[in-house]
Parts: sequence; C-alpha cells; structure tokens
Amino acid sequence: MLAGKTALVTGSAKGLGRRTALELAASGCDVALNYVTSREEAEKLADEIIGMGRKAVAIRADIARTEETDRLVVEVEQRLGGVDILINNAGPFIRERRLFADYSPEDIHYLMNGNLVGTMLLDHRVLPGMRSRGWGRIIHFGFGHAAEARSWPHRAVYAAAKVGLVSFTKTLAVEEAASGITVNMICPGDIRGGNKEKTIADVAGVHDEESPRGRPGTGQDVARVILFLCQPESDFITGNTIDVSGGLDPIRSTLKK
Repeated sequence: MLAGKTALVTGSAKGLGRRTALELAASGCDVALNYVTSREEAEKLADEIIGMGRKAVAIRADIARTEETDRLVVEVEQRLGGVDILINNAGPFIRERRLFADYSPEDIHYLMNGNLVGTMLLDHRVLPGMRSRGWGRIIHFGFGHAAEARSWPHRAVYAAAKVGLVSFTKTLAVEEAASGITVNMICPGDIRGGNKEKTIADVAGVHDEESPRGRPGTGQDVARVILFLCQPESDFITGNTIDVSGGLDPIRSTLKK
C-alpha cells in the first residue's frame, strides 16, 4: 500500500523504531534507518529489509545535534530519494529519577534538543520535498497522556519537551494540511524491554497484571497505528495525539509507587 514511498525512521536500530521500520518495509516502503551507537543492529536490520525486497540504508546521526539533522536528511535523499514519511522516534531519556534542580545545564539542553528542537529541525528539513510532491506523513512520539500537559515529577525536562511537541504537532498539522501533509503524535504506554520489538502474537497468552487490557503492549501495537496513519486514505486524520497504552496511565501508576 506504500510502494514507492521512502520512510526515515529515527532511532530505529532497536525497540519501537525497529518494529516500525519493519512494518513500513512490509507495506512497501524503502527505509532509512538511523542510529547513534547501535551500528551493528542497524546494519543487520538494513540487511533484513533488503531481504524483503526493499531498499534500506543505516545512517549514524544524533538528532540532538543541529548539524547532524541536516546531514542525515541529505544522505537519505542522496541514497534513497526524498523523504515521504518521517517517523520521529528518537529522543534521549534519562532513566534515573531526578528533581529538576538536580539536572545539569548540559542535560537540560540535550534533552530539549533531542526531544523537541531536533524533531522540529528534521520536520523543517523534509517539508519542502513533501510540499513539492503534494504528499507527506510526519509522526511524532510522545508519552501516555502527553496532550493533557500534566506534571510529571522527576521527568520535568523530558515532559516539557514532549508537551511542547504536542502543540507543535497541532500547529504544523494545520499549516501543512493543504499541502497534503499530515502530522500526528503517537503516545505509547509502558511497553518494556524486549516487548518493544515483539509482535502481538508473541505475547498471546501472557498476562500483565498492571495493564487494564490484561496483556503487555508490544512494538507492533504502536507500529500498526503508525502504519494506518501513513496510508494515503488516512489524509483526513491530522493534528491528533493517540495513546497506545492498553488503558494504562503510566504517569499516575508511577506516582503511586
């Protein structure tokens, strides 16, 4: 259904990005993979996608660094052609729980650049090509219930960046709708570890007592929604934030612990 389209998936050597790249390739996309440190995994995935009959390249770039976002898109355009689908999956996250006062200025800049500014710059870089072709799909990643702009103690900087991205998603969607470009945000729930790369069938019969749905979430749960939003017939869906969480509220669940 997406034959002839080129997708760039940031942070796609592992996890949700990897599963998304595979789903897009299975639907006909050529795929540009992006990594920072996981070169071996990215190149192995590229080989797997090529084995599916699609084109694929693995390109190192840190989207938190301005000069590398432009280089990433230039290289994709040179090797695969213009970017039709941009999946902004990459974004640094500090797992250690910290009060805002305990962050260093360097941490603050890195988290904001990686989760907000870098995403905006990538969007800005691919928009001219999408406009010229009259077609484009941009997907941003948030966190569960990001659209509600809640407090998230010990995650102040990350949460601020993603909540800012909610507003940007909605604004860009309105501005680019007439150009045939849709912009949406996916907000995954608490999908953990290896489950980020699994299919729904992989967790059949597995019970998760924390999930209202009763089973753990998988990367395919997220990738299927992304794939739907990227279809040509989904052009009337834009400016939305979509929780893929099985009903779990990850912030409130964390605060109860």
